[in-house]
Amino acid sequence: MPVIKFIEFDGTEHEVDADGGMSVMEVAMKYDVPGIDADCGGGAVCGTCHCFVEESAGPLPDVDPQEESMLGLRPDRESNSRLSCQLQVSDSIGDMTIKLPEFQM
Repeated sequence: MPVIKFIEFDGTEHEVDADGGMSVMEVAMKYDVPGIDADCGGGAVCGTCHCFVEESAGPLPDVDPQEESMLGLRPDRESNSRLSCQLQVSDSIGDMTIKLPEFQM
């Protein structure tokens, strides 16, 4: 079972077991990790689950056009920015470290 370490903007860490098939956003919601609002519920149409993937054991899937569109609206976008609703937990990706932004928009 992969482990995800969420790091809040203030440095508070939450290390949780992640069930395969769930999105990183769903894992954060399951464990009440603050910092991901998920206003659209995972439809990649709001960008309020923005995160920074600091580390992953395996390769991440490519950013699709819808995710790219939402990330393009973020003034704090970085090269490792992703929408957590678009990242599925799997053994091939493995453990991940996710940093959360100061604000969701």
